[in-house]
Amino acid sequence: MNPVTDNPAAPAAEPLLKVRDLVKHFPVRGGVFKREIGRVHAVDGVSFDLAPGQTLGVVGESGCGKSTMGRCILRLIEPTSGQVWFEGKEVTALGPEDLRAMARKMQIIFQDPYASLNPRMTVAAIIGEALTIHKLAPTKQAWQDRIVELLETVGLNADHMRRYPHEFSGGQRQRIGIARALAVDPSLVVCDEAVSALDVSIQAQVINLLEDLQAKLGLTYIFIAHDLSVVEHISDRVAVMYLGRIVELAPSRELYTTPRHPYTEALLSAVPIPDPTVRRKRIMLQGDVPSPIHPPAGCHFHTRCPKAQHPRCSTERPVLEQAADGHWVACHFHN
Repeated sequence: MNPVTDNPAAPAAEPLLKVRDLVKHFPVRGGVFKREIGRVHAVDGVSFDLAPGQTLGVVGESGCGKSTMGRCILRLIEPTSGQVWFEGKEVTALGPEDLRAMARKMQIIFQDPYASLNPRMTVAAIIGEALTIHKLAPTKQAWQDRIVELLETVGLNADHMRRYPHEFSGGQRQRIGIARALAVDPSLVVCDEAVSALDVSIQAQVINLLEDLQAKLGLTYIFIAHDLSVVEHISDRVAVMYLGRIVELAPSRELYTTPRHPYTEALLSAVPIPDPTVRRKRIMLQGDVPSPIHPPAGCHFHTRCPKAQHPRCSTERPVLEQAADGHWVACHFHN
């Protein structure tokens, strides 16, 4: 059975986004002649489908390749190999002009609202830049009207358009970033750690805003985060990544109630529970995350896994296979 095309959790209709065997390796150079002496295995064979209007949460520790995967899908970074289809077109095969046209439908919200906005540009210029590039506003008045509409859509005032980024709080800056992404009427938005730099109370506000926009505009999200608790309520399905690979993919509720991969179990054991009467046994993983330059053979997680059994785990790469209806796991000994 194919873990993607035969996935009952995947849509029956044609997916908006299809990713197949996506790989990204970064060369490591050294010596006098700067020759390639190794490769960082950032993304190592990722595959999934995403239906229109759904949200795929992608979680994992820092350095697991989730942000690189998002950028490769948008071709902000060129993948080493693999294919990406969006609305039936192969994104990885598009030329510069076709890719520019496709970029209207695929946007990104960056992690750091302090660094992703040009401090020398007004809010109007930041949001309206894409309108100018894609020729979406025929007149100056139409350009201004669209900016005001976008600001009000994300909960900001029309008079904010004349201000500069330093005049806003972190949450307000992220709202500006969201307005910028929405300016070109995208279908797919990659939220790359979009709330990680914000206070917890502001995180909730931004997540609620993203959910409201999804319902209103029919958006499809890839929501990347390192905290499982952040993606729990916004995601329809959650993919857990470790060292460039998806180790578990399941509907959100099922992943949180019945995790089947040892790495997911360890991540969930670290999530705080608001009820003080409920105690959860913390799973402490041994050792550190291996270097992505020299990832372990076989299962990448076997060097830290409490269930690892040699020699199979150290030599044979586990296949992402169906453990239950719509629940996929890459583990030789999943429960």
